[in-house]
Amino acid sequence: MAGLDFPKRVFLQEEGPREGFQMEGPIAVSRKLELIHALAETGLHHINCASFVDARRVPQMADAQEVAKGLIRKPGVKFTGIWLNLRGFERALASGLDLTPNVVATVSNAFSLRNNGCSSHDLIERQRAMLGQYREHGLRLQAAHVFTAFGCNIEGPVSIAQCTACLRELLSVCREEAAWPPVVYLCDTVGAANPAQVRALLEAVRHEWPDIEFALHLHDTRGMGLANALAALQMGVARFDASIGGLGGCPFAGHVGASGNICTEDLAFMCEEMGIATGLNLDALLRCAWLAQDIVGHALPGRMMKTVRPV
Repeated sequence: MAGLDFPKRVFLQEEGPREGFQMEGPIAVSRKLELIHALAETGLHHINCASFVDARRVPQMADAQEVAKGLIRKPGVKFTGIWLNLRGFERALASGLDLTPNVVATVSNAFSLRNNGCSSHDLIERQRAMLGQYREHGLRLQAAHVFTAFGCNIEGPVSIAQCTACLRELLSVCREEAAWPPVVYLCDTVGAANPAQVRALLEAVRHEWPDIEFALHLHDTRGMGLANALAALQMGVARFDASIGGLGGCPFAGHVGASGNICTEDLAFMCEEMGIATGLNLDALLRCAWLAQDIVGHALPGRMMKTVRPV
């Protein structure tokens, strides 16, 4: 299509077992592993399995070490987890999961206080110690995440200037610590984005940092997740987080409407229909979506899984 810059191939990182299950009630480790192992047979190369966070705040992730221990490895598939502080990193390091060294920042100060227990500025400063730990363990920085990049249900709209200022401060810390993220995820943490906003922010950050790949972490809170993904695809974005069946949400968003990431199988289907390769087996993804629905015991928001009968 004239004037558009669709990628030839996209890379989807699966968030369901981590971000999805953290919003559910108790789930047996065996069932979590059942879904993770099924996802590993779909063509996905990166599956986020657990959060190494305070179990008092996110009890659904108290079994992170057990999940890691029970994984059956598959060549070509990375089984990863996330952490938000040094203690979490130490637990992730000891778990045996594949590590994706990462730094984080939050545009919304109110959200940072709720999610991380500190101001946005202090959160960025804390990344110095994290980068120091990565160096000590011989790990190279692989990514950065900017939370609430498109808005916050607590503070309200977020301007492009606010987001770029936050990212600028984070990258300044990275540069001072002799580290640089090859990819930056712009995170629509509470599902506040719209397609015009996605395009405008991507234009701004690419202009200032042309050497960085920008990826998207989108939520479907207001039903605009796929529209926002399409806007990003039109600008050549080739890397997205997604969640099987549309599982999940953010436990610190402050409202139950902060639904899960864009649905993996729906996004994969849209891309394939548009001639954009995903390398994923859509039938296998649908089976995983039905499995996820069976595990959580309630209907999931995925669209494709409602149009085809389980086999």
